[in-house]
Amino acid sequence: MTHEFRYHAPGSLAEALELLERHAGDAVVLSGGTDLLVNIRSGLSKPSHVIDIKQIPELKTLNYDGKNGLTIGACVTVNEILSYEPVAESYAVLQAAGAELATYQLRNRATAVGNIVTASPCGDMSSPLLCLDAEVVIVSRNNTRRVSLREFITGVKTTVLAPNELVREILVPPTYAGAEAGYKKLKRIKGHDLGVIAVALVKHGGLFRVGISSAAPTPLLLPEFAVGTPPEEVQDAAAAAISPIDDVRCTKEYRAFMVGVYIERLMSEVGA
Repeated sequence: MTHEFRYHAPGSLAEALELLERHAGDAVVLSGGTDLLVNIRSGLSKPSHVIDIKQIPELKTLNYDGKNGLTIGACVTVNEILSYEPVAESYAVLQAAGAELATYQLRNRATAVGNIVTASPCGDMSSPLLCLDAEVVIVSRNNTRRVSLREFITGVKTTVLAPNELVREILVPPTYAGAEAGYKKLKRIKGHDLGVIAVALVKHGGLFRVGISSAAPTPLLLPEFAVGTPPEEVQDAAAAAISPIDDVRCTKEYRAFMVGVYIERLMSEVGA
């Protein structure tokens, strides 16, 4: 299916935001494009303007320091995150989840920011970033605001972004740097596939937290638990929070069952 649109390639963030302001409601942002281009070809998305932000230097920041934590710019690819040594050293859950996202070739294009902006319930980066208390920095021509990831995704493929806004970067605080963590993803096939269910666990000090994907309209973060909490208590809390569905990939009963299985396995592996 073909669809005509006006293509823009701004060289600065200011220029991109001016274009978004001018064409608000008729424009989409292109970075990795791993979802957008598929949706345009299939007719699910029919924008009048496509704003390609890949060449904007301000959006390519990938930086970590002990005071401010990790900054992931809008155009930083998942493979760049995986190859960035401070991520492997300080944010093991991002390393584990990123390695499960699609294929190596797609990770050369896919971005972490794009993964959360798409707001799919099965996004690989969402539950780990929830466990890490990540925030997103949202910018428009006249405003900048910071929103916690817990508030950013509002439903299936919906966020708090206004038509004239884009996410400049993800901020991951240093609070959980060096925390023990794990990530488990159920797929229909061995290899790359969308997640049927995924569970992330991060342990920090005497507490741990659990994030769950593909079991509700949005990725979920459970309340913190003390290390040593019986697995059954965590599983019960998860069962009360999730609302899985039946679809072509899995039944809701099996999704719920595997959430409990992965919680128990991760608690054992991480020592929670």
